[in-house]
Amino acid sequence: MGLQWDQVVVDAADPHALGRWWAEALGWVVVDESADELEIRPAPDRLPGLLFGADPGRKTVKNRLHLDFRPDDRDAEVDRLLALGARHADVGQSGEEPWVVLADPEGNEFCVLAPRSGREPGAG
Repeated sequence: MGLQWDQVVVDAADPHALGRWWAEALGWVVVDESADELEIRPAPDRLPGLLFGADPGRKTVKNRLHLDFRPDDRDAEVDRLLALGARHADVGQSGEEPWVVLADPEGNEFCVLAPRSGREPGAG
């Protein structure tokens, strides 16, 4: 028996707006859309994707699961995401971390990491 990671599901008050925000932020494409869902992927035939589904509830606490992104230039990427509508988020970090915590337009936290130093596993 094998498993393939297909997607991460994100509850959203407005799945179309939030899904399109993430598509722009990541440079991904919309692959499926219905009245209450929107799915994006890196390319139409690439997995995993992000599926945004309608949920009228409002986010009130820190996410139990979040996404980490490692750009070539952390500060430039943070500036770009802030210009798109992200905001800084405080999840109890000390301020000395090599990452920046941001939140999307609906408050879902994610991290923008520093570039790899070349000494970490998988760096190269």
